[in-house]
Amino acid sequence: MLKIMKKYLIYIIILVLGIVIGKFALSGEQTQEHSHTETTEKSTMWTCSMHPQIMQPEAGDCPICGMDLIPAQESTTELASNEFRMSKNAMALANIETTKISEGTASDTALKLTGTIEANEKTNATQTAHFGGRIEKLYVNFTGEEVRKGQRIALIYSPELVTTQQELLTALRMKTSQPELYKAVRNKLKLWKLSEQQIQQIESSKKVANQFPIYASVSGVVTEKMVEEGNHVMEGGALFKVSNLNTVWASFDAYENQIATLKKGDVITITTNANPDVKIPAKITFIDPVLNTNTRTVAVKVELDNRNQDLKPGMFVTGILDTKVSKNTTLTIPKSAILWTGKRSLVYVKKVASEPVFEAREITLGKSSGENYEVVSGLNPEDEIVINGAFTVDAAAQLQGKKSMMNRDEAATTKETEAVLTFDATFEKAFHPSIKAYLELKDALVQSDATLAATKSEAFRKALEQITVAKRQQINDYWAIIHKTSKRINQNVSIEKQRESFQIISDEMITLLKNFKTFDQQLTIQFCPMADDNKGAYWVSNEQQIRNPYFGDAMLTCGSVVKTLSTGN
Repeated sequence: MLKIMKKYLIYIIILVLGIVIGKFALSGEQTQEHSHTETTEKSTMWTCSMHPQIMQPEAGDCPICGMDLIPAQESTTELASNEFRMSKNAMALANIETTKISEGTASDTALKLTGTIEANEKTNATQTAHFGGRIEKLYVNFTGEEVRKGQRIALIYSPELVTTQQELLTALRMKTSQPELYKAVRNKLKLWKLSEQQIQQIESSKKVANQFPIYASVSGVVTEKMVEEGNHVMEGGALFKVSNLNTVWASFDAYENQIATLKKGDVITITTNANPDVKIPAKITFIDPVLNTNTRTVAVKVELDNRNQDLKPGMFVTGILDTKVSKNTTLTIPKSAILWTGKRSLVYVKKVASEPVFEAREITLGKSSGENYEVVSGLNPEDEIVINGAFTVDAAAQLQGKKSMMNRDEAATTKETEAVLTFDATFEKAFHPSIKAYLELKDALVQSDATLAATKSEAFRKALEQITVAKRQQINDYWAIIHKTSKRINQNVSIEKQRESFQIISDEMITLLKNFKTFDQQLTIQFCPMADDNKGAYWVSNEQQIRNPYFGDAMLTCGSVVKTLSTGN
């Protein structure tokens, strides 16, 4: 009986312990469920790190690029009408960098020019044949060979010279009776650069020479060989071009907006790619008074001593010129921070120090100096601006309908917002076939078909060429860039290179089409923030659906419509 009671007691103790343990376990599970419910309630909205305009109440995939959605970050900061927020993940993925700008003095600036070493034109000379005939022997046989003044450089058979020698021998026998004839024949030989010694040799030997040597009239290096043995040359015909390389030019191209900072006699420090550690101090010798209208540059030349022959024509050189951009303190920003569209220059300013909140700011630029630009207006000292990833930030602004490269706020409807280009109806109609050909090229790149893209690029180029020269004058610079760039989309380059050229064409096409008044179909401007190494790239399409020409099937739907082009746009 006692054993039975002990047995029941053990069962009762085990039952009580089970109830207690279960109660505690259930309590902990309820606490976890309550905590999870609170977290879910707080993270009710989900967004895409690359497309922050996407907001969904549940986790899932981004409908644009297919990336996993992440919880949207909450902030108590109230945003102004043109301010927008990016997620910190998007900032990190796009490698967006910002910096505070500060005032700098003019003495802190320097102008960097690039150029090449060239032969000094003042020392260039052409070695000619003094008399006509056939070249029997050349003693200078290759470009780059050095010649000395008085050096024998060729042997020439000249029928005229043979005849004149015979005339000399005849005149010599009649020297006493007809001295004027004798003198005239001798002078004729001297005009052909025969020396007094050579003439006396003919007279003393009483023999006619069939071949006569030509001697170098200048010293230097042969820069161009213009004849071969056996060639016939006329009197005064060019044999070689010779340059004395004891002095050379360092020739630089200065852009139009840099001309005001340059003057003859300015000190410039020159380095070569061959010897980057060697700095050559010099002064500007010449500034071309005529602007090259194709490159919008002027030639700046510096004469350099080259007696040791270290400087070779064709070498790349860099010139650093200390120059004052302004007499007053000035704001300067890196070129990488600036977005250009037409006459507008934009930067993105970080508005909240602790959060990734940005706003587009239009600025007025002054002179460029190296990798920087002077800011005339639009920014203040201590403003924090985006210096890397500005295109990605601009894409986020466009997708959220904020002020950007493509969009301006309604308060900014000033005269500057009017179209920069004005086209008549006949030109726009003539350009429509080129738009159609461009769209077919775009579709070929969507298919990632390099061969088809090359064919469509050729068709696009032919469509451009159908525009008459008279009509082209309205877009001459744009037409030239588009036409030339289309030639790079050929079967000899990869699809990646084709897409790089297509991006250039698209930018120029967008600039033109934004100023059109009539279209034969509805067009949209689309943008992918991940193209061009996450800098972003635009293209024109005739459909609302995103079909990305920069990635094809790899990321076919990555992008968004940023502007619709239609009549009266």
